[in-house]
Amino acid sequence: MAIKKVVVAGGGVLGSQIAFQAAYCGFDVTIWLRSKGSITRTQPKIDAIKKDYLDTIARMDTPEGKDPHVFAMGIADVDTFNADDCRKKVEAAYKNLKLELDMAAAVKDADLIIESMSENKDAKKDFYKAIAPLLEEKTIMVTNSSTMLPSQFAKYTGRPNKYLALHFANEIWKNNTAEIMSQKYTDKASYDAVVKFASDIRMVPLQLHKEKSGYILNSMLVPFLFSALDLWVEGVSDPQTIDKTWVLGTGAPKGPFQIIDVVGLKTAYEIVSMYTKIPSFLAPYHFKDMAKALDEYIKAGKLGVSAGIGFYNYKK
Repeated sequence: MAIKKVVVAGGGVLGSQIAFQAAYCGFDVTIWLRSKGSITRTQPKIDAIKKDYLDTIARMDTPEGKDPHVFAMGIADVDTFNADDCRKKVEAAYKNLKLELDMAAAVKDADLIIESMSENKDAKKDFYKAIAPLLEEKTIMVTNSSTMLPSQFAKYTGRPNKYLALHFANEIWKNNTAEIMSQKYTDKASYDAVVKFASDIRMVPLQLHKEKSGYILNSMLVPFLFSALDLWVEGVSDPQTIDKTWVLGTGAPKGPFQIIDVVGLKTAYEIVSMYTKIPSFLAPYHFKDMAKALDEYIKAGKLGVSAGIGFYNYKK
């Protein structure tokens, strides 16, 4: 099956990036949003992503631009890179990307639906139940969930044979990976079509052989972030010192709290909240204290990079 029309459900940090990357690669892309307020929150993200692409292209078009730490493989190949052509693709993506509130209008004739909503099980269930009757037989649906398994939702999609997981890393134009994970009902044709789509939007398809909460990337990343949050809420050290320790000690470009700012504190809160019901004597971390601390930041409007402030201030 050839995928041409793509609908991304949700305009959050990753949803906006996925939509822009697919549009950059020439796909017909619509972002479905639940409310006018969602448009108000999503459009600035798209504006910022456009700027990030253009800034990245400008850095790539320098003598040191081919350095792996600078060059973004999601944007172009090193040997065929042409800055002007890439800028034209960015402008076309920005112009052609559509935002839609009407679910039926958004998904009409869609080949692929990418669910990129918050890590809330009930909200995802409700979304799948609402969208299922509107989809055509051909439509493949994937979830970009960071931690939840596709098998949890397959029966609500109305097309378990055409449902699987497609998970992206943040800043996908630079970190161009796509983890692809099926569930027991997923047919091979749908799986293969998603693998090809991932490749067509310049991602490196990473195929999982079985279901795993957190996939590959987050199975390693989430415990790392938990460890940092635990150090903070236990009063061992402050976020800036913890970040400095990690960056200086490992050579990593960012510390855990800088990563949380990029991912978004709401997403971090939702993931932490999933673990707050674990009995304290079984919990390796102080999840309730983490959730409380993150909630205080969220209520203060400190949502991360997207809001201009989180653990760090990004406002100029």
